[in-house]
Formats: sequence, structure tokens, C-alpha cells
Amino acid sequence: MNWSKLFDRVTLREFAQVDGIFLASTLSILALGLVMVSSASISVSETNHGHPYYFMFRQSLYLILGLIGGGVLLSLPTWRLEQWGVWLVFIAFVLLVLVLVPGIGKVVNGSRRWINLVVFNLQASEVAKVCMVVYVSGYLVRRVHHVRKSYIGFILPLVISIVFLMLLLLEPDFGASVVLLGTVIVLLFLGGAPLIHFLVLVFFSIGGLSVMVILEEYRVQRLMNFTNPWSDPFNEGYQLSQALIAYGRGEWFGLGLGNSVQKLAYLPEAHTDFVFSIWVEEAGMVGGLVLIALFALMLLRIFHIGRKAMTLFRPFAGYMCFGFAILILAQVIINIGVNTGFLPTKGLTLPLISYGGSSLIITLGSLFVVARVDVENRRIEQGDTLSQPEKAQEGRHEQST
Repeated sequence: MNWSKLFDRVTLREFAQVDGIFLASTLSILALGLVMVSSASISVSETNHGHPYYFMFRQSLYLILGLIGGGVLLSLPTWRLEQWGVWLVFIAFVLLVLVLVPGIGKVVNGSRRWINLVVFNLQASEVAKVCMVVYVSGYLVRRVHHVRKSYIGFILPLVISIVFLMLLLLEPDFGASVVLLGTVIVLLFLGGAPLIHFLVLVFFSIGGLSVMVILEEYRVQRLMNFTNPWSDPFNEGYQLSQALIAYGRGEWFGLGLGNSVQKLAYLPEAHTDFVFSIWVEEAGMVGGLVLIALFALMLLRIFHIGRKAMTLFRPFAGYMCFGFAILILAQVIINIGVNTGFLPTKGLTLPLISYGGSSLIITLGSLFVVARVDVENRRIEQGDTLSQPEKAQEGRHEQST
């Protein structure tokens, strides 16, 4: 393979022209996330590692790795990702199987979700979600007529999703299962699947997920605790009740950065799943709304970049942007919903904010792919010559429409 032709150089000047609001909102969220991991993890870091900034240093390392990996993805033409879609799904499948193998998969809090890579623990579900977005985006380009006209074309990507779903439930990782299946369903709808197919699928998905909840006693218990955490505030409802206390302490403008009381060994997972509660305690309701606004700005610009790709007859790039935006949006909604007591505990991190190598690195990678899409959009708008594979993709799309 000629590696010199594999990567397409992106100059700093081109990268500087990437959507300004998208870049500014992303950098703001990253900066806020690093600050909040530093603040929320002080107590547990001091207790477990003898140093108050252990998790901050680790998160900084993950951020550097994510930026390096993102730089590689920024130089990778999007048509390469379309070519590699099937292989990426295969790799994700292998990882989901490996994580279940004793001795390879790492067990934390009763769940086997991680593979130890020494530098960080790789969460296989994070890889699977992103790889499915890339695969389904390519599938929608190759099989657009089948998706819109036949049940078989509509069902095939769902079969792969169900296989992934079963592997995720064996970990178990119910939250990732919901996000992955929901993202695939929405992408199929955006790809033009008939409304009746979409409604039937949603109906059966909700029914199936409900059955999965009922079959596991701990999920039923979580559902009951979520409805009324104060009925057992010192046992099953402890985590949610402590999170709600954090909101009460924060009021409108918060206690001030670093002044959280709940992070001092009261609220479990304060630097991971429940970091939003600590942020609201320290920055108040106003701070919480500011963070939500930053996510909204970033996601709106991703949808805008994806829409621009579609108007330039670049459907694969457009679907990828939509898929990545849906992934992030779903995780933000679920995480904040869990933190505020509107949803049962799911174990999903807040993208770019919560502590964790897999989530940060892989989410950053997807955002760099979005930046690559924006760079290619601008090249086309400026009249730059496309590569032969990109021309072939445009020709296939024009024939399909």
C-alpha cells in the first residue's frame, strides 16, 4: 500500500477555516471538562492514589492522545472511511467478543466492559457505536433504494445492530445498547426508510428493551429507585439522592469552583457519571444551562456541516456527521437525565466532560472526522479538484437520486 497517497494533507490554514462556532464550542467543552475532572476527583484521587490531581493528569494524557489520533483522522479522506466500513464493524465485533473473555475483559462494579491497553482501558462499546455509524452511513449510500423500497434492505443493518446489542447486554451495558440501537434507527429514518417501517421498528424496540429491563431484577430495582430515591436514601437511592442534594446546594449561581461538598466522598462516581451534578453544585443552575448551551451549539454546527455535505452530493459524509451528532446528543440527554432524576441510572458518561480515556479519545476522533468533512466541503465549494474515489462516489449518488 502506498501510504503517501493514503493520507491527504490538511494544512493549518485549512483547519483554521473549520466552522468557528463548532471549534469554539468544542474547545470550551473540553476546557470545562478538564477543569471539572480536576475539581470533582480531588477527594477520590487523594484517597485512592495519595495525590489530589491524579485523575487530572490522566485526563490530560487522554486528551493529548485524542488530539494526536484526531490529527491522523483529520488527514484521512472520508472516502477511505467508507471503504473501511465493513472492516471497522468486524473490528468492533471482535472487541465486543474479546471483552467478554476472562483474562482479557476487565471487570469493574460487576460489569465486564473494558480491555486493558496499559495506557488506558478501552471500552469496547465506545468503539462499536462509532464503527456502526461509519458502516450504516456507507450502507445508506450503497443500498439507498433497498432501504427505501424493501424490508430486506431496511432490516440488514438492524441484524448487525442486534448482534452488537446481544454482546453489549452480556457485559452488561444496557445504556450503550439503547444509544447504539437508537442511533441506527434514526440514521435509517434519515436515509429515507418508510415511516411505517420506522414506526414498527420503534414499537418493537421499545417492547424488546422493556422486556430486557423486566428480566433483570437489578434493572427493575433501578427503575423503582429512580421514581422515588428518597424512599431509601441511604441504600439503593443513595447515589441519586446525593446528586439531587448537589443541585439544591448549587441554587442559581453555585458555591464557587472547587467548593463542592458532595464530591468529598458523598456522591459516588462524582468525576465520571455524575460530574454534571458537581458542576451544577459549583456553578449553579446558570452554569448548567451554559454547558447545555455549549453542547447545543456544537451539535447544531455538526448537523449544519452534515447538511452542507448532503447539498454537495456527499451523502456518506453527511450521514456520518448526523450519526456522530446523534450519538453525542443521546449520551448528553441520558447522562443529564440520570443526574437530574428524570431517567434511571445507565452508567453513561457525559461526552468530553466525564473522566475516561475511551470516551474522550473516541469522541474526539469523531469530532475530528466532522472537521475533515467541513474541510472537504470547503474545498469543493472553492472549486478544488476531487480525487477519483470522491468523483466515483458523487456519480453513484447522482445515479441513485
